[in-house]
Amino acid sequence: MAATLRTYLELVRFSHTIFALPFAVMAGLIAAQRDATEFPGRPGEHWFWLAIGILACMVTARTAAMAFNRLVDREIDSRNPRTAGRHLPAGLLLVGDVTRLVLISSGLFVAATLLFLPNWLPLALSLPVLAWLLGYSYAKRFTPLAHLWLGAALGLAPLAAWIAVRGPSILVNPADLLPAAVLAAAVTTWVGGFDTIYACQDAEFDAAENLQSLPSRFGVAGALRIAAGLHLLTVVCLAALPVVTPELGTLTGWAVTFIAGLLLIEHLLVGPRDLSRVNQAFFGVNAVIGLLLLAAIAADLWL
Repeated sequence: MAATLRTYLELVRFSHTIFALPFAVMAGLIAAQRDATEFPGRPGEHWFWLAIGILACMVTARTAAMAFNRLVDREIDSRNPRTAGRHLPAGLLLVGDVTRLVLISSGLFVAATLLFLPNWLPLALSLPVLAWLLGYSYAKRFTPLAHLWLGAALGLAPLAAWIAVRGPSILVNPADLLPAAVLAAAVTTWVGGFDTIYACQDAEFDAAENLQSLPSRFGVAGALRIAAGLHLLTVVCLAALPVVTPELGTLTGWAVTFIAGLLLIEHLLVGPRDLSRVNQAFFGVNAVIGLLLLAAIAADLWL
């Protein structure tokens, strides 16, 4: 059973949850502080179920999306030397196994939104959100902006967490959603940028297979410049976060400065003629960013 569980966790790259989950948590913390100020009598049980619901939705939605991506791309993966060893092309899992995982995870995601009732917005939005997450798997077949589609998929995490906490009140006061929207924009450009860098490894393969990606469309050098521009926008969005969120202070500002330095290092690690350190840039640098910002925001809120 342990080996089977490990196989499924490897299939959906469970360790990559570290990219989106911190942003859901930080949005949830900011929203919860506002909610606690407006409704100081809320019991601890209320916050406990909110936290469980956000975590359950994050894990199940991401599992469904990643498993569906592996299912849809299995034939393409089998032709790509870099991905031929993945679970479906290598025969480590069967199509039926992964299909069941997609269906079960999708069902559990929708069911998890019931934890937020009487806040009905997460349930009402669950199917459109799921459609966007699963739809990403087809994006590279018709648009080079697939990297931004992926970024927007992860960018839904802070928006969804905010809606889960604040509920239908955002319909009365849409401006209340602004901190989560800024975080979503930052995540979209950040993920879009580093996914573009990662896709540079497959530039020639994508072009030969007529798959749309920024590296196959503009070449590796052009794609790296676009990724740098996206990450510049990420820093701008993160710098705007304390401006639109009065609850945050100087620690968040210092964290944004440090994150800007990390993104610079990421771009120094790779170049048009040397992609040997793509994995180091992809996971080693980016894994730190969300955790660093979460720690700073949590400290600012606590202080």
